[in-house]
Amino acid sequence: MTLSVTFLGTSGAVPTAARNPSAVFVRRDGDRLLFDCAEGTQRQMMRFSTGFAVSHIFLSHTHGDHVLGIPGLLESWDFNERDAPVAIHTPDGTRQAVRNLVTATGSRPSYPVRINEVGPGDVALATDEYEVRVFRTDHRATSVGYALVEDERKGRFDRERAEELGVPVGPKFSQLHDGEPVELDDGTVVRPEQVVGDPRPGRTLVYTGDTRPTSATVAAAADADLLIHDATFTADRRERAGETGHSTAVQAAEIANRANARRLAFTHVSSRYAGHEHDLAAEGEAVFEGERAFLPDDGDEIEIPHPDE
Repeated sequence: MTLSVTFLGTSGAVPTAARNPSAVFVRRDGDRLLFDCAEGTQRQMMRFSTGFAVSHIFLSHTHGDHVLGIPGLLESWDFNERDAPVAIHTPDGTRQAVRNLVTATGSRPSYPVRINEVGPGDVALATDEYEVRVFRTDHRATSVGYALVEDERKGRFDRERAEELGVPVGPKFSQLHDGEPVELDDGTVVRPEQVVGDPRPGRTLVYTGDTRPTSATVAAAADADLLIHDATFTADRRERAGETGHSTAVQAAEIANRANARRLAFTHVSSRYAGHEHDLAAEGEAVFEGERAFLPDDGDEIEIPHPDE
């Protein structure tokens, strides 16, 4: 099952020549999800070939640098005769703000648009294989973060052991892997635990949006395969970060360490660092204790492997 992230916008509130404001595109097998949708997001989708088949948009909050791409994207879908529904998930109390964006051009989309208010502890999206869970963040507006958490996978099937026990190649292999015991021709019963290993963990992807460091992020990102965290400022502007509801790259790394996250992506980098953003990232990289910390460029795509791969 593919799980990949394309960074469509990694700048802070103000775009730069190289970076668009916030938007993250996630491909999870056949599903296409968008986290935040700044002005210019649809052009970034074209530029970086993500496709437009998005079924869910998850908003961290309704500041302009996270939502102003919505009217244009919805209208482009209309021009292209979209008929599939889209759901926009937004923090509690912001439904009307999003509704205003949906109708900003004076017309309504011809396809269904559902606006779903969510709060900490909610499951914004539940599928047969994963959930998108909502957690508290700490910004200057009503805000939330999102954690895409996959279900556990089946344990590995030990074919060699099954054959040693006399299980014939064929449907009985599938029955055992599905957790059902099977009876052989001689009456022997083979149980799943004899040939199937322990369940294997799924993957976890966490997106904070704009936030000060919080213990809620630590809990949501526990053992995460990738944490995408606000890193607006360098360490010397820690006080400014707190005043404006943001984090430094060092603070993002400290949160990731507490969560035992495997990888950390810095995002929402202030335009004041344009041209030398990687100096900011280097501060966080020096603190991070996991596998890799990095500042993605717009258009970077990262595959998230299973933990046991």
